[in-house]
Amino acid sequence: MRISKLSAKQKLTMNWWGDPKYSDYDAVICDGAVRSGKTLSMSLGFVLWASASFDGGAFAICGKTVTSLRRNVITPLLPMLRDYGFTCIEKVSRSYIDLTFLGHTNRFYLFGGRDEGSAALIQGMTLSGVFLDEAALMPRSFVEQALARCSVSGSKMWFNCNPDNPAHWFYTEWIKKAEEKHALYIHFTMDDNPSLSDALKQRYQRLYSGAFYDRFVLGKWTASQGVVYPMFSEKKHVYSGDVECERFVISCDYGTVNPSSFGLWGLSGGVWYRLSEYYYSSKREGVSRTDEEHYAALERLAGGREISRVIVDPSAASFIECIRRHGRFRVVKADNDVITGIRNVSSALSENRLRFHESCRDIIREFHLYSWNEKTGTDAPIKENDHAMDDMRYFVADMLKNDGDGGFFALSVSR
Repeated sequence: MRISKLSAKQKLTMNWWGDPKYSDYDAVICDGAVRSGKTLSMSLGFVLWASASFDGGAFAICGKTVTSLRRNVITPLLPMLRDYGFTCIEKVSRSYIDLTFLGHTNRFYLFGGRDEGSAALIQGMTLSGVFLDEAALMPRSFVEQALARCSVSGSKMWFNCNPDNPAHWFYTEWIKKAEEKHALYIHFTMDDNPSLSDALKQRYQRLYSGAFYDRFVLGKWTASQGVVYPMFSEKKHVYSGDVECERFVISCDYGTVNPSSFGLWGLSGGVWYRLSEYYYSSKREGVSRTDEEHYAALERLAGGREISRVIVDPSAASFIECIRRHGRFRVVKADNDVITGIRNVSSALSENRLRFHESCRDIIREFHLYSWNEKTGTDAPIKENDHAMDDMRYFVADMLKNDGDGGFFALSVSR
């Protein structure tokens, strides 16, 4: 696969290191809208620079996780490199790729910067360069450890990310200080990707709203404010009557002092319907319920339906064990990545892939109350009126992950 057309910014991203105007810079930073072509041009440019500048060098290519890195960067990159004459030898089990081009062979290690502990993975290495994809999603400790490894003369640092909160450390320490850091800063919009059609641009514009629209479509570093799901509309998303469904799932946010919220979901015509719900607040009712009492409510919610899986808050160990002990339902632990989950739910709502029965009053109530905490300076919702919001988020995260297992909806959520 060869690239047929590049925009001016894509060409600059690929070739800045060979331009006398920028060749002595230590780093390049690309940010901006999703699908703007920055990842493709940056990953190809990084490998071309490394292959032209070093022989026998060690480099790091980093993403939020190695899995996402392979999906977003490595999988599309390797076929292009082979078409351009590279010899690519990948050692999947050891997470590195040896690339040979014009007699130069270099090794590229793959790393995931998921959490604070990830910094230890890269500690102690000596690198000739590093490419950080999704840099704003990585802990600062990991990024700084990776940069500290670039101690070889002539090494350079390559950063790629979508915008986040304007108080984010990467924005304040690198983007706003790009000149001080001796870094070339290139801002992308969707118009900088020649392969993106007008129809696809319009689709992405429909897909997001609020802060996510500002960040992923307009490419702005914008603070989250107001309600978390401004795209929710009772007129659009709430329905009445019965729906004939082909598959059923239950999602659970479990609480003892805090409310418990369970949602019954059914798939029909590519849309997931919240058919009914169980919402119990011990504060509201004046009495707590045991695991067995919550399980009895789960049985009533399921009725005689065949439930594909019950998705449960991963911290609810005793309730998960209670469900397993009864042996009726397959129980799985939910993915509790809050911001990614909110982004996925936002996309699902924008594409009208989630609907809610009018009897599900608690989740409808929470939609109008669930808000961003504007005092923190980071992306964090207020921990109130969020229990049905959480069980919905668990559901969307799990069903998106298991798209091949019965079907869900295809969303573009790449950063």
